Amino acid sequence: MESVETLVIGAGQAGLAMSQQLTRRNQAHVVLERGRIGERWWSERWEGMHFQTPNHLVRLPDFPLQAEEPDNFSKASAIGDYLNAFATHIDAPVRCGVAVHGLVPCSAGFRAETSVGPIQARNAVIATGPFQVPKIPDLLPPAPDILQLHAAAYRAPDKLPPGAVLVIGAGASGAQIAEELLRAERKTYLSVSRHRRAPRRYRGHDHIWWWIETGMDKMPVARKPADAAPLVHSGAYGGHSIDFRDFARQGMVLLGHAEGADGAVMRFAPDLLDNLAHGDAGYHRFMDFVDAYIAEKGLDLPEDPAARAISATPAWLADPILELDLRRCGIASVIWCTGYVVDFRWIDAPIFGANGMPAHRGGITDVPGLYFLGLPWQSQFSSSFLFGVSDDATRLADHIAARAAAGG
Repeated sequence: MESVETLVIGAGQAGLAMSQQLTRRNQAHVVLERGRIGERWWSERWEGMHFQTPNHLVRLPDFPLQAEEPDNFSKASAIGDYLNAFATHIDAPVRCGVAVHGLVPCSAGFRAETSVGPIQARNAVIATGPFQVPKIPDLLPPAPDILQLHAAAYRAPDKLPPGAVLVIGAGASGAQIAEELLRAERKTYLSVSRHRRAPRRYRGHDHIWWWIETGMDKMPVARKPADAAPLVHSGAYGGHSIDFRDFARQGMVLLGHAEGADGAVMRFAPDLLDNLAHGDAGYHRFMDFVDAYIAEKGLDLPEDPAARAISATPAWLADPILELDLRRCGIASVIWCTGYVVDFRWIDAPIFGANGMPAHRGGITDVPGLYFLGLPWQSQFSSSFLFGVSDDATRLADHIAARAAAGG
């Protein structure tokens, strides 16, 4: 049986960041990837998807994305190319096409059952990311004439059956897919759940630039906001702020959050206006935060009253549709933009809670040598982001190197 010092599982942004930091500490390791490097950027993103981070902020340590338009937003395939280039840059020891089916502690550390046979490792770093298993609520019964698919399986408007489309979920994916369908002149219905809007740019800089400038990206878990509603802005079409009322004026039918269905008749809560108001509150809260920071630091940046303008609410949104007969409305496709759940059932260790998430301290578990990387809020706000994952990788690599030095 092959034996390695440290086994890193997953060759996306987290696994590659881990590899870089282990190499810098002369820690022997191998990275296993079930598909290609950055597989999900190739096979689980739609053709027109654009990354939410502007090109000039796409960076792993010492390797910024080289783009002709630094303020624009790259397509998913370009991010896949970037990760492949980074893997080459750091000479990462990645083995593609190797799936890990099981991981169990043993006397020597861990035994991984893989598609090419067992591998023994002293340390194991789980870097499989937060977007593992598409989550589709059990709300709408299957029907042969209505295609149901998750955002991970959606590819493009012309890949859907003819007819109207219902998009469920108002996070970044739901907003971007719904807009793409609308621009493709598909009749589009959007179920708007609770969300927080954000200005794409404010007072001369991108939203994410402000995260980094103000230190928000380093916000620790102890200060995690209570409001967990998804954040909505878009990198598509040059990048812009999202206001669902603008979509409504262009012909999109907005609905409250989905509650259930009787056959092909879906029910929606009467909370559309409340959800829009919640989005507006988050929008203004962020701009107020930036304004206060600018005043405190004495920055010379122009005010931005245009960004603060809120579109008028079309009158009909006060009386939204509460029941929608999908067949009568000609809806042939339902796209679930309802997020993901993790799946760590292949790991045999007593560290998982009822929600399937591991107990850890910044990615370090109570099982010696077992680590996680790239989880949302692993240690800070940016832990699962491409530009933030290396902070946690650095801390884990230090821990692994110290463990090796101590002979533990």
